[in-house]
Amino acid sequence: MLPLLALLAASARGVGAAGARPSEVAVGALFTYDSTIGRAAQLAIELAVDDVNADRTVLAGTQLKLITQDTNCSGFVGIIDALQLMEKNVVAVIGPQSSGIGHVISHVVNELHVPLLSFAATDPTLSASEYPYFIRTTISDYFQMNAVASIVDYYQWKEVTAIFVDDDYGRGGVTALGDALAAKRARISYKAAIPPNSNTDMINGVLFKANMMESRVMVVHVNPDTGMRIFSIANKLQMMASGYVWIVTDGLAAVLDSSASGDLKFASHIQGLIVLRQHTPESEAKNKFISKWNNVARNRSITSGLNSYGFYAYDSVWAVARGIDQFLSSGQQINFSTDPKLHDSNGSTLQLSTLKVFDGGEQMLQQLLRTNFTGLTGPVQFNSDRNLVRPAYDVLNVGGSGSQLIGYWSNYSGLSVTAPEILYQKPPNTSSIAQRLHNVVWPGDSTTTPKGWVFPNNGQPLRVGVPIKASFKELVSGGRGPDNVTGYCIDIFNAAIKLLPYPVPCQFITIGDGRKNPNYDDIIKMVAANSLDAAVGDFAIVRNRTKIAEFTQPYIESGLVIVAPVKQATSSAWAFLQPFTLEMWCVTGALFIFVGIVVWILEHRTNEEFRGSPRRQVITIFWFTFSTMFFSHRQNTVSALGRFVLIIWLFVVLIINSSYTASLTSILTVQQLATGITGIDDLIASALPIGYQAGKFTRNYLIEELNIPESRLVPLNTIQEYADALKRGPKDGGVAAIVDEMPYVEIFLSYHCNFRVVGQEFTKEGWGFAFQRDSPLAADLSTAILQLSESGQLQRIHDEWFTRPSCSSDDSEVGATRLGLGSFWGLFLVCALICLFALVVFFIRVCWQYSQYSNSEATGEPITAAAVVAAAAAEAASDSEPSAADADAIQRKPSGRGSFKDLLQFVDKKEEEIRRTIKRKSSDKDNQAVGSSSGGLSVSSAY
Repeated sequence: MLPLLALLAASARGVGAAGARPSEVAVGALFTYDSTIGRAAQLAIELAVDDVNADRTVLAGTQLKLITQDTNCSGFVGIIDALQLMEKNVVAVIGPQSSGIGHVISHVVNELHVPLLSFAATDPTLSASEYPYFIRTTISDYFQMNAVASIVDYYQWKEVTAIFVDDDYGRGGVTALGDALAAKRARISYKAAIPPNSNTDMINGVLFKANMMESRVMVVHVNPDTGMRIFSIANKLQMMASGYVWIVTDGLAAVLDSSASGDLKFASHIQGLIVLRQHTPESEAKNKFISKWNNVARNRSITSGLNSYGFYAYDSVWAVARGIDQFLSSGQQINFSTDPKLHDSNGSTLQLSTLKVFDGGEQMLQQLLRTNFTGLTGPVQFNSDRNLVRPAYDVLNVGGSGSQLIGYWSNYSGLSVTAPEILYQKPPNTSSIAQRLHNVVWPGDSTTTPKGWVFPNNGQPLRVGVPIKASFKELVSGGRGPDNVTGYCIDIFNAAIKLLPYPVPCQFITIGDGRKNPNYDDIIKMVAANSLDAAVGDFAIVRNRTKIAEFTQPYIESGLVIVAPVKQATSSAWAFLQPFTLEMWCVTGALFIFVGIVVWILEHRTNEEFRGSPRRQVITIFWFTFSTMFFSHRQNTVSALGRFVLIIWLFVVLIINSSYTASLTSILTVQQLATGITGIDDLIASALPIGYQAGKFTRNYLIEELNIPESRLVPLNTIQEYADALKRGPKDGGVAAIVDEMPYVEIFLSYHCNFRVVGQEFTKEGWGFAFQRDSPLAADLSTAILQLSESGQLQRIHDEWFTRPSCSSDDSEVGATRLGLGSFWGLFLVCALICLFALVVFFIRVCWQYSQYSNSEATGEPITAAAVVAAAAAEAASDSEPSAADADAIQRKPSGRGSFKDLLQFVDKKEEEIRRTIKRKSSDKDNQAVGSSSGGLSVSSAY
């Protein structure tokens, strides 16, 4: 019986152990007690544990036991403390506050499967891929550095100096800063690394070197307890004066929140700073916690104040408590087992065998990653990268005895003056108040936004590379030594430098021997490689150069043009025939004759001047036609159709005369192309050699953009080489044309008159001064160049170097062409159609008259002697005598319809005679009708 009872008791104990929650769960905490963050976090963690144990809805029946260890800001001590916590079988560790210690301890918790929740380790390199049991319950510096980059971009600064502590925390943050600035097209121009535990002299040396750099935007990323010494030393170095910009990460905000507000001496060192602080939204729970924290701190005589890290420490405890509650609610048991890999070495006193592996560590980690509640810091929830889902910062401006809130930054909406929790309810970056900050009071009590950059005060002048070429001395010319550099480009650069609001000493470094042109792309590469600070000269702003250097605003427009040789047209005895082509001459002559015949036809019946013998009429046709060329025709036109045709013809003659005169003048005076190249298309299509200026971008452009074989390209250096190559031409080893930029061509043509620009500019670019990428000098000099342009000084400098007596004032076009039928066929067609129209109208009228005339002769009645006598009397009474043809027509009988010969004879008659004949015959017809009627009456009376 007793054995059975013992067995039942053992089974009951086993079931209770498997199903009941433990009465106590141990949780560790690692931080530095005596530190700005540690003092706030320690009390916050204790209050959180008390609140968890007092809340029956979390860990019901289970107490949270807190075990704390002081890391004393030491990685070694942190490792020892972590091992001591592991011996006490903690299920999770809250902390540490140091990123460096976090790197070390993460290896320990990875091995023992104990989740590590850090409320202050912000180093972005503490990644989940390397440290799977590390969970960051605060905001990563990855987001803080993006906030810094947004501020830099907001004020249009391009370079910053990074001042950081040279440890894992500082290096990780600065690396993230460099990446964030690069996305905004800015950069870290100088990294001032402060060794850990540095004394005042070491910090002074680092800041002194940073002050010698050109950037005046200082980004400070140090731990809170080191930061105040930096600003005190910077104040002594006069680095807190007007013109400087200080952007400080959240370490300083923790110091400001934890320090007494009335410390005026402390505040005097940090006036005008921009400070970031983790954003925690306002809530009733937050206000209650602040009140409780202040009351307890006052009772314990804690002089340090609460900062944002205290809120994250408080929420970390609650995250652990909720994770443990979910872990236990899922039926998991808290068990630890010995790790066979951990054993004591021979004679070792470390007792590694006491360290146990948390068997449910993986399940506990997953429960913690699924945490989702609203704490003092807002939503406590992790994304796939194990970062808090809503990272945000307050942007503070230190002034007077405290700090002013000037805006916010969040990963969702960027900079704004509206709290992030409000903007999260709107689409990103669409709010009218987004991407803004309130006005800032800068160091030196200035309200003007600093430029963020000055010329470096390191005693080194600006290294300016200047190309020295074999020719075109008007642009850049080097004498004995770099101080004697002159030219158009140099004058513009010096004038722009004088307009800068700060002094810029320059040292001109000549590149080239003056006998052969240097390669301009190589000079730009020297600027990109930091061998030169700038390049000044006739540098074209082209695509491949802008990829590696920064250029100013163009100070002169430039484009590629073609220069070709021209020659005067040679005169000949038959030069007067050249204005028109042979086809044009033939058609024009034919039209002259055609119009003459048309006018003769229209005028022959009405105009006595167009009548006479056949020989005379042919002469009249030719004389009248060709005399209209000089508007000297003496024959008058009397018919309406003839005048209409003549008016149109005279207009055509006027156009022909004007065109002939202009073309002949052009042929006899305008210069002709020697090679026949009239533009870039002709140049590409030909197989002729092309000259270009050695060292310039023209060669690459012709090869890469226009696909011209390199074998066709001939490099030239001097103006004389230009002229010689063009004079020799392709047949004698020269070139057919030269492709170069317009300013060079202007200079070249001012010396040589027998060459001309053909075609139009086929590229558009300009010349500018080159600087290193993102150099502030490029932007400032661009402003100065615009100022020179607006004041007219830019044009005056241009006129001073480019205006000189030259023979290139003849702007006549080259290559005058002969006029062909294509230019006049429309005019000729209109004239021919009008002539045909007039002929059609004329012949319709003639046919109608001929019909009337024929009808009057076809009556068939005999012609009496009385009729003949009457007709003769009528003819005698008229001014003109009747012709033989008229008498014959009167005496003979009509024969019905007339033949074609009769029609021609009818057309040849005068218009006036035709009308008189028709009228007379109509009268005779009437008389005959009256006579017949009278004769009939007489016979009747006789009978």
